[in-house]
Amino acid sequence: MSHAPAPVFRFAPSPTGLIHVGNARTALLNALLARRGGGTFILRFDDTDAARSRTEFADAISADLAWLGIPPDRVEHQSARLPLYAAAAERLKAAGRLYPAYETEAELDLKRGLQRARGLPPVYDRAALALTAEDRARLEAEGRAPHWRFKLDQRVVTWVDGVRGPQQVDTTSLSDPVLVRADGTYLYTLPSVVDDLDMGVTDVVRGEDHVTNTAVQIELIAALGGVAPRFAHHNLLTLPNGEGLSKRLGHLSLTALRAAGQEPLAVAALSVLVGTSEAVVPVESLQALAEKIDLARISRAPARFDPDDLPALTARTLHHMPFAAAEPRLVAAGVTGGEAFWSAIRGNLETFADAAPWWAVCSAALTPAIDPADTAFLASVAEVLPPEPWDASTYKAWIAQAKTVGGRSGKALFHPIRLALTGRENGPELANLLPLMGRARVLARLNGASA
Repeated sequence: MSHAPAPVFRFAPSPTGLIHVGNARTALLNALLARRGGGTFILRFDDTDAARSRTEFADAISADLAWLGIPPDRVEHQSARLPLYAAAAERLKAAGRLYPAYETEAELDLKRGLQRARGLPPVYDRAALALTAEDRARLEAEGRAPHWRFKLDQRVVTWVDGVRGPQQVDTTSLSDPVLVRADGTYLYTLPSVVDDLDMGVTDVVRGEDHVTNTAVQIELIAALGGVAPRFAHHNLLTLPNGEGLSKRLGHLSLTALRAAGQEPLAVAALSVLVGTSEAVVPVESLQALAEKIDLARISRAPARFDPDDLPALTARTLHHMPFAAAEPRLVAAGVTGGEAFWSAIRGNLETFADAAPWWAVCSAALTPAIDPADTAFLASVAEVLPPEPWDASTYKAWIAQAKTVGGRSGKALFHPIRLALTGRENGPELANLLPLMGRARVLARLNGASA
């Protein structure tokens, strides 16, 4: 029995800036589908634009993917693969599918303007195909270097899109795309297709702004003798005001969200689930998130991404986070309270960084906040503090006695005790914190001593 080959997915950002949540949506869909299918996730840097590509941005993108929990199985740089693109271009030239054109950008703009004025679509007229060898020699003698256009079949290209269903594009309505600029550099299409074929990419999941590109790429793949991968084009994230996301929105870069303390699982869940028929909910792991992905359930409408939803989702993610996931981060932050501490405080966290200060409340010296009017009351409740060992039931038994000896109830009872023991107005249940503090520390704080 034959088995389908393991899938190969790729994420191909340009290292010309920091990636944002919209890019994260694409990266996560590819990485999680690759994992779910036991396949390969490739990070492929589209860095053929040497003038704009930066190593620091490539490093930042790699760090962002690691932070999200989706480090790639393989990393490639298109800048290191230029000979492959040159070879493909020569094959296309030999087959008559890549032809030189000499119009300047100003001349092309003029042509497009005239076509629009006549009510025609601004499609390239293929005038360069009528040039003779003498014409080309004359133009080059004038100092014009050609750019190279791919000759489309001018047919209806069809495919079944993983998100959008059956699709068709009539390439008669498209200009023959430029694959090689006059300076010899490559536009996106040729390197992308060559790499997809060379790397055995089976699935391309990307934004819907690439739908028209897909028809061109399918024709180019066929011209190079390859088999097209499966394509799926997801909807794009927009802000509540309808504005699209871009690299200029620095506060929505993954680097900025990480610095702001947002949880990677919250960023992942919001990026992937918004704009689908799945509810946006906290997830316990990326595996759990992967199980929720169904490309066919992604909406065709733009996905509304509200940055204000993220802090609340981060908090809810922490409230549901199991200790096993939190433990390495707690240890790295110097928090050694174990599962009992995590269970006590996670429900009150807004960001993970809030955990360390609570551990300090439980384990380090603290000057109690005591109103002089409460001094006698706190001393009286200290006298009925139970002996150790303590557990989660200790607090209830103690408070029952404190209510009697102190002659107080409600806020007048609880508030002074909380301030004395934690120095804070609000926080986790004291029933859970008390065993972590220990009797000696609690007793000292109730009596106004720093402990």
